[in-house]
Amino acid sequence: MTPSSSSLTFKDLLLSAILGAGLPLALLLFIIITKEDHFESWMFYPLIIIPLGGAAGGIFFYLMGFQWFPSGNRKLIAIICSTILYFLAIWISAVMAFAITGHWD
Repeated sequence: MTPSSSSLTFKDLLLSAILGAGLPLALLLFIIITKEDHFESWMFYPLIIIPLGGAAGGIFFYLMGFQWFPSGNRKLIAIICSTILYFLAIWISAVMAFAITGHWD
């Protein structure tokens, strides 16, 4: 008997978290590297907190689109809603990170 395709594994969650955190981390590193100023210590907070929000959004995206609603029209609606919530999680974590450092004006 083959394992069910809807079984949840730690490997799948870890992969979706890495993919979810990779986009904001790559964008932040690109912005920091192309900036003329030197790297400052306050930049560690956004480099840690924003990818954590992306990882949480990536896990939620995986669960909504591939575990909870695996087929049909409900999957399309779940993917659209979870994409919006992914970017909302990144935005909320950015606000939180820059509010902690005092750079959110």
